[in-house]
Amino acid sequence: MGFFERLNGTRRPASGVAPLNAAAVRDAILAVSGPEAPYRVRLASPSEGADLIADWRIQHRSSGEDVDLRLSIRMRLDHHRREVRALQEQRSHTRGGLSASREYGRGPGFSVEWTYERGPDGRRRKVKSFDTRDMRNALREAVVGAGWTWRPRLVKL
Repeated sequence: MGFFERLNGTRRPASGVAPLNAAAVRDAILAVSGPEAPYRVRLASPSEGADLIADWRIQHRSSGEDVDLRLSIRMRLDHHRREVRALQEQRSHTRGGLSASREYGRGPGFSVEWTYERGPDGRRRKVKSFDTRDMRNALREAVVGAGWTWRPRLVKL
């Protein structure tokens, strides 16, 4: 694997892993969104320009502001190359007081939210609320485990 492939997040299966067919890979990706997962993976409609879409919507209050964060990963299965091309998009909308802001990003970025709570000994401790890398890592492991290549994209699928 080349330096630039590693840098952009491309992951290849280990040698000796037999690649599954496209239907089995699609089923493995759809199985990632189980009942405990905070995100959902679904089949995309023809107008969405992808085969599968993983969505995660996070709404929370931080520093007196309402934050609405939406992470989506659009995936296209290429059965000739045995790879899944993935385009990650992140949108956030923050409202608080008299101000509001919107942000949009594309590519393998991530967001992590930490909260503080009291432990059994009465001391404050830091607890991770969410990490958007959890969804991407689960999807990537499903693809690589099926013998296919995970190839992130920045512009189009």
